[in-house]
Amino acid sequence: MTKKLFVSLLPLLFCLQTYAQHSDESAHINQLKLYEDTLKTLGKTFINNENDLERKNANYKFIKTMVNALKVPNSFLFPFDSIKTISILNSPDNRFRILTWPIMNQDGSYRFYGTIQMNTGGFLKMYPLEDLSPLLKNPEDSVTDTHKWLGAQYYKIIPVYAAKTYYVLIGWKGNTVKSTKKVLDVLSFNNGEPRFGMPVFDGNGKTRKRVVFEYARQVSMLLRYVPEQNLIVFDHLSAPDAKMKDKPESFGPDLTYDGYKLKNGRWVYVEQLDMRNVQDNTSEAIDNDYVDPKKQAIKDKMLVPTSH
Repeated sequence: MTKKLFVSLLPLLFCLQTYAQHSDESAHINQLKLYEDTLKTLGKTFINNENDLERKNANYKFIKTMVNALKVPNSFLFPFDSIKTISILNSPDNRFRILTWPIMNQDGSYRFYGTIQMNTGGFLKMYPLEDLSPLLKNPEDSVTDTHKWLGAQYYKIIPVYAAKTYYVLIGWKGNTVKSTKKVLDVLSFNNGEPRFGMPVFDGNGKTRKRVVFEYARQVSMLLRYVPEQNLIVFDHLSAPDAKMKDKPESFGPDLTYDGYKLKNGRWVYVEQLDMRNVQDNTSEAIDNDYVDPKKQAIKDKMLVPTSH
């Protein structure tokens, strides 16, 4: 092929290459949409089916299908936003996204599932999360990896660009038929490997690597980030009387608010927040961010078999 002919063919070759790329991209999107439809159906089953075995079987199929979907090139760019039964959060810096969801056990407790998908620009790099909550006897003092995860369904990622970048994860943890938990966890990366927990929460008597809240199942708890003030605000939980002070399953909001304020890359505990100084939409917006324990408790009561 002469140089002149080659130069004249360049536009055609470019068009063919572009067409092939668009064709591949279109095929991948169609493939992902088919996976999404299957995942949507399986998700409804593992949340709503009254049969414990059916829920768990649907979850196993969901996991297998999700892994296959994420293997499709450039799946990171596909939002899966029609699947309402799981939480999919992209980090604000677009470095990764985290997918999390709960499966209710027959006794009303929960096990959580999830994965971290890294933004590689094409190929799949992910870290499955293994919920081993029962083995974490002191979760507020523990640093763990993906194989010993304090499971939760996350509804907010807060990046902190300190000497070492880390991400605060706000999540709903469920717990038992008596109590609900929420968590402030920390995700960081050591040589590219995810780690959970970091000693960045100061005050209220100690430094914590994560913060776990527990309260009565029939009540709701506000736990929300206010970006304008670099503030995590939450209901102060207290016992209904002195006799119940060691029983967090009896705790509930007492109409006061505390928080963690970001200062120099760390979170400093603040007591007795004046909510007049916190944005008015705080209490309204929270209900859209997480599973409402009141509504979930009604579902749980219907699903947990009664003894005769």
